Amino acid sequence: MNHTSMPKPPSLLRNPLSFFGLAVAITSTAFGLPMMFVDMFSRRTHPYLAVLVYLVLPFVAAGGVGLVLLGALWERRRRRRRPGMVVPPLPSIDLNRSAHQIAVAGALTTFMTIVAMLSVTGYRAYHFTESVKFCGLVCHQVMKPEYTAYQYSPHARVACTQCHVGPGASWFVRSKITGAYQVYAVTFNKYPRPIPTPVKSLRPAQETCEQCHWPAKFFGAQQKTFTHYMADEHNSPWQIQMLLKIGGGDPSVGAPAGIHWHMNIKNDIYYIASDEQRETIPWVRVVEPQGRIAEYMSMESPLSPEQIVKSEVRRMDCVDCHNRPSHIFRPPDRAVEEAFETGRLERSLPYLKREAIRLLAQEYPSEEQALSAILKGLAEFYQKDYPEVYREQAVAIQQATAELQRIYSRNFFPEMRADWRAHPNHMGHLNAEGCFRCHDGLHKNREGKVLTKDCTACHTILAQGPPEEVAQAKLEAQPFRHPVDVGMDVTEFKCSQCHTGTSGL
Repeated sequence: MNHTSMPKPPSLLRNPLSFFGLAVAITSTAFGLPMMFVDMFSRRTHPYLAVLVYLVLPFVAAGGVGLVLLGALWERRRRRRRPGMVVPPLPSIDLNRSAHQIAVAGALTTFMTIVAMLSVTGYRAYHFTESVKFCGLVCHQVMKPEYTAYQYSPHARVACTQCHVGPGASWFVRSKITGAYQVYAVTFNKYPRPIPTPVKSLRPAQETCEQCHWPAKFFGAQQKTFTHYMADEHNSPWQIQMLLKIGGGDPSVGAPAGIHWHMNIKNDIYYIASDEQRETIPWVRVVEPQGRIAEYMSMESPLSPEQIVKSEVRRMDCVDCHNRPSHIFRPPDRAVEEAFETGRLERSLPYLKREAIRLLAQEYPSEEQALSAILKGLAEFYQKDYPEVYREQAVAIQQATAELQRIYSRNFFPEMRADWRAHPNHMGHLNAEGCFRCHDGLHKNREGKVLTKDCTACHTILAQGPPEEVAQAKLEAQPFRHPVDVGMDVTEFKCSQCHTGTSGL
């Protein structure tokens, strides 16, 4: 007796959603694979190509596959609800049949190929998202100040993630979670200008900085010469040679003293900041090795017991002083002095420091307008006030103009409102509060002891004056002598009260 075979029901994939998902998956894979090989064998990293290949297209392809499966489930449900429509049964596999053997081998090969490609893509995506170019170039406008400053910092060969993420899976995951909000902020233009600091979610320095720097081994002192230049006609140099008391906090290496006495090795230091930027510190607690506790309160802005209880108490960290280790925005006066010191600016040009500071410190709406103003401004000054110099030293003026433009491009970012004023450097106390946030002579404990403001606590001046005078001086401890007689004892004031970054000596 002949039996009429039942027609095979159409595949569950025959629906618009699955067709669309399949087209998306195939198209993204067809574009992604060639571009991945191009990126892998390219000598240069192309950040936007890498974003497309390793972050965008894999998710698009995965989304396409998801649509294919979702369409099949939707089609299966639709057919079950309609009478008379046949739902195809699950496939049966008989490995005794050669056709089935070929199908299984093909499926396994396809699966292994997909797994291999996803592994390569995931590996490349991980390393790309950990790279400096990903951090600095993908969100170019937002990260331009930090990325530019980083390239000219002492940590230019240290990857961003070594400080901002550090070792371990937990902080890696945490960084990716916080990065998701950053992507949203950039996409919808919700990011602040400038990027606020300090970074609240920054990993403790003991787990990052101290992977390379070993605080327990700091000890002793370092002799150093600081060269400044006056804002006079001759850009006169003035040197200060001093002994920096680097010190340390480990009694087994050296006496716990000097600058790195604060390293929380022998002593533990805690503080409360009354502002988000941690510029104002009204309360300090020092826990000594014997367990004695001393609390110092600012007489200028004291906190009530209720305020202390409600405030966040922070344990002192390396970045509380070294707050700009990789993203240093130099103020105009220091940037110009460094250029004099390295010979990038010609000191024989009269009043060059004064005019350079004037041009650099002005408010400009954009970098392009700033560079144009510097180009015109310096030439106009010498053309008007020093015509002979303008004619005889035209090349030096052009070189000085180019150097000032480079200084501006590396330190001033008007579009992001980022410069030394938005991000002060607390290592020292010349152009920012720095050490004087606590050591201002106004923090006193209950016994009447005051946190020292004595300059010799951290450094000893050995010689000072014009370079020729310093070269012949007998190196011995001496009080600070300001290069300009201002008619008062300047040590009674904070340096930053006058030295705002725009004033010459």
